Amino acid sequence: MPTLVLTLDGVTLKEVPLTKDRTTIGRRSHNDLVIDNLAVSGEHAVVFKGGDDYYIEDLGSTNGTTVNGQPIKKHVMRDGDIVEIGKYRLKFIERDTPAEGAVDFDTSQPLKREFYGPSPATIPVRQPAQPEEAPAPQPKGAVIRVLSGANAGRELPLVKALTTIGRPGVQVAVITRRPSGYFIAHVEGDVFPTVNGINLGSAAHALKDRDVIELAGVKLEFVNPGG
Repeated sequence: MPTLVLTLDGVTLKEVPLTKDRTTIGRRSHNDLVIDNLAVSGEHAVVFKGGDDYYIEDLGSTNGTTVNGQPIKKHVMRDGDIVEIGKYRLKFIERDTPAEGAVDFDTSQPLKREFYGPSPATIPVRQPAQPEEAPAPQPKGAVIRVLSGANAGRELPLVKALTTIGRPGVQVAVITRRPSGYFIAHVEGDVFPTVNGINLGSAAHALKDRDVIELAGVKLEFVNPGG
């Protein structure tokens, strides 16, 4: 499901699935996405669906709306577009809704087949004339490992600055990679995720190696050998 990710100074504030034909953005409380800042007009902009595409249109706002650094009146949204309204940024992400009962890892980049390992038919077979020395193992970066549910045993490398996990409309959290380490924060859902059985609350929480996260009924393990 297409989604807008609202950030301020690199910190994710909210994730808004585009479930309606029109999603209004502005300072006033009747908007679908309320941004309570004086630089934002009462009715600032609207995102709407037209055919198979999504558009953003500026509603005559005082300070204007830009997309990828360019002022716009009306713009066809493309995956990864960055909308700027005042100091706030909205990233447009196109994605599919995860299957019922599944946890969507990195909802902007769903798990690909290569994460599961190659099938036997694709494993190359060589018979070298002389034994070869095995390459030295490379250090492994941080990953999220599924401990329960249908995806148990699968892993997602945390290589991006922002990785969302969960089930949109049910419970969603975001893991951010910062110079000081990895942090998890609640984004969507009436119930907060837990880390090692402790309610996460609304604040960002620093993750440590082997922390166990429970989200949308699924247990996940944060693994960071170098952290």
